[in-house]
Amino acid sequence: MKIPARLSFETLGGALLCLWIALGLSGCSNTTTYKTTAITPLVQEANEIPESLLLDVGIQLFDPGLEAANESRDSVIFPEIRKAESRFIPHMLMETLQTSASCGAIRIIPNTLSAPDVVVTGKILQSDGEALKVSVTVNDASGKTWYTRTYDGLASRYAYDPRKNIHSDPFQDVYNRMANDLLTYQRSLSNAEILAVRTIAELKFANAFSPQAFDGLIRQDAKGYYQINRLPAEGDPMLDRIRAIRERDYLFVDTLQDYYGAFVKDMSIPYKQWRSQSYDEVIALREIKKDARNRTIAGVAAILGGIAAAGGNNRATRTAGQVSVGAGGYLIKSGFDKRAEAKMHIEALQELGDSLQSEIEPQVIELEDRTITLSGTVENQYDQWRDVLKDLYNLETGETQNR
Repeated sequence: MKIPARLSFETLGGALLCLWIALGLSGCSNTTTYKTTAITPLVQEANEIPESLLLDVGIQLFDPGLEAANESRDSVIFPEIRKAESRFIPHMLMETLQTSASCGAIRIIPNTLSAPDVVVTGKILQSDGEALKVSVTVNDASGKTWYTRTYDGLASRYAYDPRKNIHSDPFQDVYNRMANDLLTYQRSLSNAEILAVRTIAELKFANAFSPQAFDGLIRQDAKGYYQINRLPAEGDPMLDRIRAIRERDYLFVDTLQDYYGAFVKDMSIPYKQWRSQSYDEVIALREIKKDARNRTIAGVAAILGGIAAAGGNNRATRTAGQVSVGAGGYLIKSGFDKRAEAKMHIEALQELGDSLQSEIEPQVIELEDRTITLSGTVENQYDQWRDVLKDLYNLETGETQNR
C-alpha cells in the first residue's frame, strides 16, 4: 500500500496518535518486581513460668479455604495442595510456638474433644508460593475469644534459590507474628485467669466422660462463657481416674504428632519444589494478564481512532485510518493470544498440584493394641479412640453410658 509523500502528522490527525499510544500501552508491562521480606524476630519467654500457669495449646487443622476456588475462574487453588497445607501450616506454627517457650504442651488436634486450655483455628485465604494469607482465631476453654486476626506475607524470590541455601520457611515471618501475638495476649492475663482457664478445661473433659459425677461443676452464662460453680475435692477418686484417662488421651494425641510430623517431612521436598515453581508461574501469569489487558485496550483504542480517521474526506487520512484499524486488530489478537498463554500457565499449575498429590501417602501408626491407618480421616480415628477411653473408664468405675 502506497502512502502519499505529503502525508504529515497533521494529516494523520488522531489516527496514528491513537496507534502510537496503543503501542506504548502494549509495551509498558515488561517490568520485573523483586520482593524482599524481613523476618519479624520471634519473642521468647525469658522468665521461667510455673507449670501450673502454663497453658496447653491445641492447634486445629486449618480450613483449606476451598470454597474460594469457585469464586473465580482464574483462582489458582488445588484441593490436594490446600488439604496438605491445612496440616503443614499448623505444624509450622506448632514448631514456632515451641521455640518461643511461652506455653505448655503444644499439639495439633483433629478436633476440640481433648479440651485443651487454648485452641487455635485458622483458614487459608491465599497460598500460591508468592503469598501466604491466613485468618487465625484464638479461643480459651472458657469460651472467650482472645482475638481473630489476618496474617499475610510475601516470599522473596531468593527464598527458593538453591544457591542461597536458605533453610527457613519462606513465610517464617508469618508464623513468628502469630506466635508473638499469642504470647502478648497471654501475658495480659492474670494468674487467676490462667488457673481458671486450666480448671475449666479439665472439668469440661471430665464432664464429657462422666456427666453424672461432674454435672453442675461448671455452667455457661448468658454470653456463653463457662464459669466454675464449684470444685471437686482434691483426692476425689473419680477425678483421679479422669486425670489418668486424660493422660492416656494425651498419649494418643502425642502419637498423632508423629503422624503430622512424618506427613510434613514427606511433603517438604515436593512442596518446596511446587512453591518455587508456583512462585514463577504466578508472577508470569500476572504479567501476562496485565500485558493481555493492555494489548486489548490499546487495540480497541487504535481501531476506534482508525475508524474515525477512515471516515474522513482526505485520502491520506483514510489510508492512515485503515492502517490504524489493521494494527488495532493485531493488538486485540495478540491480547487474546496472551490470554491463551495465561491459560497454559494455569494448566501448568494444575499439573504441579497433581504431581504433589502423588508424593503424599497415608501414614500408619502403631498403638499398644492395634494398628491405625491415618488416611485423611484422623477425626474418625480419634472418635474411635474416645470410645475406647470411655469403655476403659466405664470398666474402671462401673458406670454405663448411652452413646
